[in-house]
Amino acid sequence: MELTWSIRLRIALAAATGVVVIGFYGWPLVAPADTFGVVSIVNGRIATSNFFIIALMASFCGFVSYFLTWPYGSHIGILAAPAGLAALALRSADMGTLMQLNNSLPKKELFYSAFCWEPAIWLAVIAAGCLGVLLGYGICRPRRSVEDNPNESDNTPGKRQPTILSYLTPPVAVIGSTVVSLFLIGMLARDSVIPDQKVGFAVGQPSTAQIIFALLVTFGVSGYLVKKLLGLNYYWPIVATCLVLPFGIIIYGQNGVLEYLTGRFPPVFFANSVLTVLPVQAVAFGTIGAVAGYWLAVKYS
Repeated sequence: MELTWSIRLRIALAAATGVVVIGFYGWPLVAPADTFGVVSIVNGRIATSNFFIIALMASFCGFVSYFLTWPYGSHIGILAAPAGLAALALRSADMGTLMQLNNSLPKKELFYSAFCWEPAIWLAVIAAGCLGVLLGYGICRPRRSVEDNPNESDNTPGKRQPTILSYLTPPVAVIGSTVVSLFLIGMLARDSVIPDQKVGFAVGQPSTAQIIFALLVTFGVSGYLVKKLLGLNYYWPIVATCLVLPFGIIIYGQNGVLEYLTGRFPPVFFANSVLTVLPVQAVAFGTIGAVAGYWLAVKYS
């Protein structure tokens, strides 16, 4: 699938569908109570029914995008849901602002405890968008050759008898993507850095643009490597988007580090840049990056 002007137009249509439906009409369902609040369950306003409605919106966007981007809907339609979540994330305050407003240690611990499992909820919204695409695919499948869809090659594991290796590669892809992401986000999303004996470096809250750049590049690299080295698609790096923050909290937020930083540094400083990423940001921009990285690997394979 060459990135021609018509393909770019289809990508824009898929993204615009998600931005309008989820980013605009879904905003009242997730909007924080105050101007400086974050888009997260920690704001206390996102009810379970609201997440269900957002998931339905994502399914609708995936379904509509499948036909808007015909005959490449099964490849491009998946971008609608993360584009919509990205629009929500862009309207959110950042982690530093959240910690400034809630600088006590108990509140920080409460927030990070919630952030360990919140990414899975946003990932469920992405999954709902994929279900919409699959529904469109089930209703009307385009006629296409093996060259149009590299996932349908005769050399893919799905065309052969499953082996032990074929069962091991998906977990390797998820774990590898998580490890790569933890390293690259910490390197790419940096603002001011203060050396410290206990934590090594205290990292100031990066700008939203830095976080977006880091997530796109990080998961783009993961998607590229997973395709190049393991021959798998972008679903596995996407799964890793909901693991980066929990593992980052476990690695960089335990053993008294959070208490130490709270007593010694301003609330906008963290033990690692990973801890400055909101769950909705990680899942939305990470998904877009993983899909882009996968297709770069396809193009240059």
